[in-house]
Amino acid sequence: MLPEQAKMLSIGKLSFSIPCILAPISGVSDLPFRMINRSFGAPLAFTEMIDAKALSILDKRTRHMLSSNAGDRPLGVQLLASDSKDVAGALKALESIEYDILDFNAACPTPKVVRKGKGASLLREPRKLKEILEVLVHHAKTPVTVKIRSGWDIDSVNAREIARYSEDAGISALFIHGRTKMQAYSGTVDYDTIKEVKDALAIPVIASGDNLDVPRIKKMFDNTGCDGVTIARGSFGNPWIFNDLIQFFKDGSIDSAPCVSVRVDVMKNHLNLLVHHYGGQRGLSIFHKFFIWYTKGIRKTRVLRDKAFRTERMEDIMTLIDEFHKLDDNKIPQS
Repeated sequence: MLPEQAKMLSIGKLSFSIPCILAPISGVSDLPFRMINRSFGAPLAFTEMIDAKALSILDKRTRHMLSSNAGDRPLGVQLLASDSKDVAGALKALESIEYDILDFNAACPTPKVVRKGKGASLLREPRKLKEILEVLVHHAKTPVTVKIRSGWDIDSVNAREIARYSEDAGISALFIHGRTKMQAYSGTVDYDTIKEVKDALAIPVIASGDNLDVPRIKKMFDNTGCDGVTIARGSFGNPWIFNDLIQFFKDGSIDSAPCVSVRVDVMKNHLNLLVHHYGGQRGLSIFHKFFIWYTKGIRKTRVLRDKAFRTERMEDIMTLIDEFHKLDDNKIPQS
């Protein structure tokens, strides 16, 4: 049975064909990755998390993280900051950037982020978070959203309180990861807290956490009543998850894994996009992890994956992709 939320998701004046969004993922969500996922139907994608202070001083690397093109729309930008001063500087720097949604990160559990009073550390300062969001809402040229977690730890689950403060600040939608900061990405997702947040707000609530495949995404909708979900790890080496979701929301069916030929075509396209975006050597280096993801769980590929991490030449990685192509071109054998 299809979730009731099979209806269209809207944030501000933007509406999306399916209620499933490509999440901002540090070290992953660059322009090539977004374009690959968009080719399979991702209706909205986010940049990597952008540090507001680095953006405000026009840091070259940070500016490159905002690279986009005409096909990369609608586009969300996610900011990370500890106070409204840095947010103001970032907004000025973003004036020349074309984007459609501005998200604020109050969820990142990484120690180096939290130590600086950013990310999930703001879960312990609801009023401060509200002040930052008010600045964003007042000055941003697009709808503003926020990403939170269920709380700091199991003894301080305050997502409902944080969500209400955020809604009062004027945001257009709220993203929530159903784990605490202390859990990071381990343990189980807290569906009950996500549901409490959904029931408490009038704005759209988009849920994240273990949305790895269509059955688990359906479970998220069924258990929480959320308006949408974000896809993060579920898209690693698996951009066709969006095509699967389009089909699922159309008629409830779930497609099986694509054949080797489809994977090979996507791998070559992704590699070419990376090389064009970063240059040959860096693009190849970044592709190493994607080679692992595209071949994960498939028998007879362990040797290929080991070799992929050691490749330093384009012709060598192309040879490995061609060797992968020689596998049975029917449905991929899963381990």
